[in-house]
Amino acid sequence: MILKFLGGAGTVTGSCFYIECNKQKILVETGLYQGENADEINRASFAFRPEEIDFIFLTHAHLDHSGMLPRLAKEGFKGRVITTSATKDLLEIMLYDAANIQEDDAEWLTKKSLRAGGPPVAPLYTTDDARAAILLFDVKPYDKILHLGTGIKYRFLDAGHILGSASLELWYQDSEREKKIIFSGDIGKKGSPIVRDPLMPQTADFVVMESTYGNRLHKPQKESIGELVEAIKATFKKGGNVFIPSFAIGRTQDLLYILNNLVREGRIYKIDVYLDSPLAEDATRVYLAHPECFDEEARRLFSTKSGNNSIRLHFVQTARDSMALNKIRSGIIVIAGSGMCEGGRMRHHLKHNLWRPECSVIFVGFQGKGTLGRRIVDRAETVNILGEEVAVRASVYTINGFSAHADQKELTEWLAGFKDSPEVFLVHGEENAITSFSKAVEGRFGFKTHIPKKGDKVEL
Repeated sequence: MILKFLGGAGTVTGSCFYIECNKQKILVETGLYQGENADEINRASFAFRPEEIDFIFLTHAHLDHSGMLPRLAKEGFKGRVITTSATKDLLEIMLYDAANIQEDDAEWLTKKSLRAGGPPVAPLYTTDDARAAILLFDVKPYDKILHLGTGIKYRFLDAGHILGSASLELWYQDSEREKKIIFSGDIGKKGSPIVRDPLMPQTADFVVMESTYGNRLHKPQKESIGELVEAIKATFKKGGNVFIPSFAIGRTQDLLYILNNLVREGRIYKIDVYLDSPLAEDATRVYLAHPECFDEEARRLFSTKSGNNSIRLHFVQTARDSMALNKIRSGIIVIAGSGMCEGGRMRHHLKHNLWRPECSVIFVGFQGKGTLGRRIVDRAETVNILGEEVAVRASVYTINGFSAHADQKELTEWLAGFKDSPEVFLVHGEENAITSFSKAVEGRFGFKTHIPKKGDKVEL
């Protein structure tokens, strides 16, 4: 087996791994890159011919693992996209949304370019490309070993990250002995709202493992929920609004679940929560359609009628309604994308409110290098939002206990489930996180670890 690291190596975004084995050409993940120089990186030529790829495995629906799929379809991929049922349902809405954003951005850039005497700008891909990609999905269940042919088998295990997320086990025989490689996908933390805890594989020869939080521990969720309550109360007392940048898939549904529980428990009074993301609204409906992915507590609570003992949830559909939120000066919570403030409606809310000292921005997820969210978290004095310099005067909270990623302790526990000694390739993490986690793994288990760079090729 030949394995190439084409994305997600030394960074937390753009995951993509290429496999050649027994005349099969396979991709595991095909993610959009997000952050500095993202457009240039996403438009670069592929390191393979899309029409020659036989299969693509997707571990979950986040665009940093799946968002290049329409471009692959556009450039000739016609194979099968193998994933879980819930991931497919989420991606049906996400890929169309991503394509609409690409088309809108291209239209805006074209107007700007033409005014300057330049050429028109083509979108990275279109809604037609997204439609072509969606037609290629091949849904498979968890926990069942299936055959690709030519000596290759696979199985999805629940990764506990978001709805439908999975780790991928691949068995292959290209020599006398059958071998096994595992792609962890994004590993969830135990006790996350709604979804089940991650399952831990027990055997492998090789593991390609995420290390997003390989150098840090999350605060206990109980403590993080307490911080959230205090941040909301402090903001409302100052006469401002709370803005929570959040990924439409996973984090938003967890937040709504937590806020509802806080009202049920009487820790906060009924509050008006504006979900300013049509994508997040659609994703929430997909969540409700897949109770087979819920943990026991979520199944019980979702089956109980809330009555009046819940948040007042408002779905914001149109851009005009979104802009109208900025006329409400205090007492509301706005949840909008994107999670790293790189796109979506949150940028507009920050432009109108980040300079207001009575307001708060609460970050509940990882902020990648080079993103607007990271610059705000790092307390830049001003940030450029939609071409305008905006002062950072609002209170800024970072509450990492809501992350859907396992922290260093939980990543280590996931590896502790192995009964053998696999070689471990650490990916999907920034340099400090990967280096720290590599030392921790070698020190505790004695596993041989590798830190691949983008473009590296190994023979397994």
